[in-house]
Amino acid sequence: MRFLEIFRPLALVKYATFAAILIANADVQAQSVVMASTTSTEQSGLFSHLLPEFKKASGLDVKVVALGTGQALDMGRRGDADVLFVHDQAAEEKIVADGFAIKRFPVMYNDFVLIGPAADPAKARGKDIVEALKKLSATSASFISRGDKSGTHAAELRYWKVAGAQDSKGSGYKECGCGMGPALNIASSSGAYVLADRGTWLSFKNRGDLTVLVEGDTKLFNQYGVMVVNPAKHPHVKAADAQKFVDWVVSARGQEAIASYKIGGEQLFFPNAKP
Repeated sequence: MRFLEIFRPLALVKYATFAAILIANADVQAQSVVMASTTSTEQSGLFSHLLPEFKKASGLDVKVVALGTGQALDMGRRGDADVLFVHDQAAEEKIVADGFAIKRFPVMYNDFVLIGPAADPAKARGKDIVEALKKLSATSASFISRGDKSGTHAAELRYWKVAGAQDSKGSGYKECGCGMGPALNIASSSGAYVLADRGTWLSFKNRGDLTVLVEGDTKLFNQYGVMVVNPAKHPHVKAADAQKFVDWVVSARGQEAIASYKIGGEQLFFPNAKP
C-alpha cells in the first residue's frame, strides 16, 4: 500500500500534465486555419505583411500552403484546406459550381508581365502580349513556362491560344513544373523569356539581365479571389474561422492592408473587393 500511496500522486500529476498538453494542442489547432494559395502571393511577400495584421484583428493563425492555383484548388476539393486564395477566375467559379467552395469573393488584382533578356533577341518588346508570343513562336528563343497548372500557367496558355500558337510555341519552349520564383531563376540563369505576375517580379532579387518587355496590355489583368471550402463536402473544415479571414480581407481594414504593401515605393496588389 505504501508503494501505491507514494506513486499514485506522481501518476496523477503525469496524467494531468498529459491532459493539459492535449488540451493546449487542441486549442492551438482550433486557433488556426489552413489556406491553400499561390506561389505568387507567398513569394511576393504579401502574406508576411498581411497575416500578422489579420492575427491582431482575430487572434487566428493562418498556415499557408503555397502551390500553383490548380493544386491549391485540388486541396480544396480534397478538404485539405479551409480557405483558398487563388487567381484563375474560371477555375474558381467551377469549384464553387461543383459545390466544393461556398462563394467566391474578388479581393485584389495586379497584372502579368512578359520578362526577357534586355537584348530581346525575339523582338518581343511592346504593349501586346499576343503579338509578342507570335514572335516568340517563330524563333528558337528560350521561353520558360511554369507548366504547373497555376493561375499564371493558365493565363499563359490562354495567350498562346489567342496567338494561334498553342501547338507551336517555338523550339526554345520548356516547362519547368515549378513555382514563379524558380521559373524566374531559371530564366535569369539562361537568358530566357518568362511570363510572371508583377508582384513576384518586383520582389525578385536575382534578375541578372532580365527586364520587363511587355506590360500594360489589358489582357494581362490578373484577378485574385478568396473562398471558404464547403463544410457540406468536408465536415472537418473550419468554415467559421475561415470565413473570419474572408470577411476581414474584403473589409476596409483588410483592403487597406493589401494596398499598403509596397516594395521600393511601388504597390504590388490593388484591392477591389465587393463584399
